Amino acid sequence: MIRAVVFDVGECLVDETREYGTWADWLNVPRHTFSAVFGAVIAQGRDYRETFQVFRPGFDLAEEREKRATAGQPEWFGEDDLYPDVRPTLSRLRADGLWVGIAGNQTIRAGKILRALNLPADMIATSDDWGVSKPDVEFFSQVAKNTPCAAQEILYVGDRLDNDIRPAARMGLQTALIRRGPWGVIQRDDPDSNEVPTVRIDTLSELPDRVIQLNAVAR
Repeated sequence: MIRAVVFDVGECLVDETREYGTWADWLNVPRHTFSAVFGAVIAQGRDYRETFQVFRPGFDLAEEREKRATAGQPEWFGEDDLYPDVRPTLSRLRADGLWVGIAGNQTIRAGKILRALNLPADMIATSDDWGVSKPDVEFFSQVAKNTPCAAQEILYVGDRLDNDIRPAARMGLQTALIRRGPWGVIQRDDPDSNEVPTVRIDTLSELPDRVIQLNAVAR
């Protein structure tokens, strides 16, 4: 039985188009060029942060985040950056009696922004809160420790095979792969996208009924 659903943040709940666009602006690179290189890096199975190195060798993401904040351009997202299916889906899951969590690779600042959005969730946690980041399985151990049910009763929802689905499955969680955002599109033909996730979805709106179906089978 699925008793809890925990969501990744980027491209699962938050459309990161605007944020990556501001990074292109910060680097003084045309946005379409930054996006093309970003996609190429992902398609090659490399860390997305290598994109920044292409344009500025030696680029330190944490250091540049601080520089942006000092310059009055900190990382930021708001209600308009949430995918439109987020609030209705989280609310429906809670109405159906499920515990809802949010946990992703995010900074402390991003965690504060998420909490300020007052999303219908029982937990909001970030990698900076826990001191461990995906794809380290210890991140998913923290998900299990902070969720009030057994690991196998948790459904983790994410857009990436490498960061979300494979390590969550190794930790014993059930998984839902959402096919949107750059990783969701580029990795959709990977054989693991069919074999590893418990379910595949194109929108979060599909999720409540899929959970009901999975629980009906489990009974």
